[in-house]
Amino acid sequence: MQFNTEIFSQFDKKWALLTAGNIEDFNTMTISWGGLGTIWNRPVATVYVRESRYTHEFMDKNDYFTVSFYPEVCKKVLGVLGANSGRDIDKIHDSGLTPKAVGDSVSFKEAEVTLVCKKLFMQRLDIAKIPADVASVVYADNDAHDMYIGEVVDIIA
Repeated sequence: MQFNTEIFSQFDKKWALLTAGNIEDFNTMTISWGGLGTIWNRPVATVYVRESRYTHEFMDKNDYFTVSFYPEVCKKVLGVLGANSGRDIDKIHDSGLTPKAVGDSVSFKEAEVTLVCKKLFMQRLDIAKIPADVASVVYADNDAHDMYIGEVVDIIA
């Protein structure tokens, strides 16, 4: 029997874009943390966003978000999208990516795969319950992530 674990490298090695909002008003950010699985008998994607990130506002005020994956040639663009805030620059224009409406959210024409997710749950990670060796490095500034779980309602290839 063969068990394919390539899905684990999708976030960590290839990265992804997390996008929330609608085609008229949205923001996107590069993510390298996330997971796919099942909870409450539903297929889900789990993503993590710091409250300080501009995308957090869009995650909170919208019911849907997308997680999209890109070919290796887009990795430099994803790096730029992750290093700059949509508060400060027009990241989308500067990226060269082409936004497109997908359901009640947004993805990009260049995506290989887009997961359209309906937000089910959000909770702040409790830094006190994270191993001290992790917390001292990842949360030295006390800027915790919020965990969002979204039901995958569509997969666009």
